[in-house]
Amino acid sequence: MTENTDSKLVISTAKLSVFSNLSLTLGKLAVGIIIGSVSIISEAVHSLIDLMAALIAFFAVRESAKPADDEHPYGHGKFENVSGTIEALLIFAAAAYIIYESVRRFVTPRPIGMPVIGVAVMFISAAVNFAVSARLFKAAKKTESVALEADGWHLRTDVYTSLGVMTAMLIITVVKFFFPDADIYWLDPLAALVVAAMIIKAAYDVTVKSAKDLFDMCLPPEEVAVVENIIRSDKNISGFHDLKTRKAGNKRFVEFHILVRPAMSVAESHEITRKFDSEIAAKLENSVITIHVEPCDNTCTPKCQKGCLTKCCKLENAKK
Repeated sequence: MTENTDSKLVISTAKLSVFSNLSLTLGKLAVGIIIGSVSIISEAVHSLIDLMAALIAFFAVRESAKPADDEHPYGHGKFENVSGTIEALLIFAAAAYIIYESVRRFVTPRPIGMPVIGVAVMFISAAVNFAVSARLFKAAKKTESVALEADGWHLRTDVYTSLGVMTAMLIITVVKFFFPDADIYWLDPLAALVVAAMIIKAAYDVTVKSAKDLFDMCLPPEEVAVVENIIRSDKNISGFHDLKTRKAGNKRFVEFHILVRPAMSVAESHEITRKFDSEIAAKLENSVITIHVEPCDNTCTPKCQKGCLTKCCKLENAKK
């Protein structure tokens, strides 16, 4: 899949998320107010936060798709990481509001009118969000979009919380049908508190995943191992050192130094770097690779011993 096709897929999927979240937010809010359910209103708040997150994600993926320029020589990939972090903070804020409303409803309980309507709207919400989140995850996997993956987890969490609220509404409906005088309206704020707990867990996970690339953490160990194995497989170099990796959005950045024979021509060393560039890019998509070539003078400095591919370092260590 080309980069241009990736960008179109990401943007179209982000638009779908915006539309679905807007529709569900309005539907849940209307039903929650009509029947007086704090758990459904809390779900409306959840969807409102998801809508804001979807709008942020749409902006982020549109900006991150822009090519590198003079002001952003490494591209615009970190727009997605910033987006994911902001989305997580919004989710924490939503959880705090839901907890406040739930505790208030525990103190001053209110009856719920027509809970069966709540069951219906929660079922529709769960079904729609499951379908949209599945598409978000699929697009995120193809394009390695952090923003779409974060948005997908928001909606998947909404699926679980909607099912929880639906269950509470269903229990209230059934119990009130057989026992009209039963006081079980405490299930409504209890379901809202469960929603808040799940939202907090999702917010924490999104924060960790989105924020780590803002601090230029290295690629996962298995991806670093791929790079090292490719370098070690080449018999035309004496060693390598200063391997550094990081990620911004869906872009991977890999840089390292290789040691070659002092008499090697520029053309030969260039062919080696071209080969590394091609092999690493084939294994790790969306990679930007920078390679520095140095002559090997067999001095065996501490930093080159780990990546030494000749016997000189072993002999040097044996002498010590």
